Amino acid sequence: MPKASRLSPGLKLRLVVEGGEWLGPGKADLLEGIAETGSISAAGKRMRMSYKRAWSLVEALNAMFREPLVAASRGGAGHGGAELTDAGRRVLALYRQMQEKGAAALASEIEEIHRLSVMSEKK
Repeated sequence: MPKASRLSPGLKLRLVVEGGEWLGPGKADLLEGIAETGSISAAGKRMRMSYKRAWSLVEALNAMFREPLVAASRGGAGHGGAELTDAGRRVLALYRQMQEKGAAALASEIEEIHRLSVMSEKK
């Protein structure tokens, strides 16, 4: 799903799960980056995130669900890697579907709020 510009109105979905942890746009983008690059480090770099931060988010995501979302192998330069598990691909797909449905269902309200906002006057 394309990222909304900071200047355009939009909906940010944060799904809170048992225990108060959440899945939001940043974690979903990280999962998508891992799927595309095969690397936690590369996915984090694309998001201007440190390797340590990316790893901590992956650990949090894996702990949130019964099955891990990311399978990683350590191995140094050129030997390690990461991929989404079946559960990871399913969670990411469901989250993206929720984003799309939410944005579509609330499009008129989002547009009306945008028209009432200060930012709409600056265009």
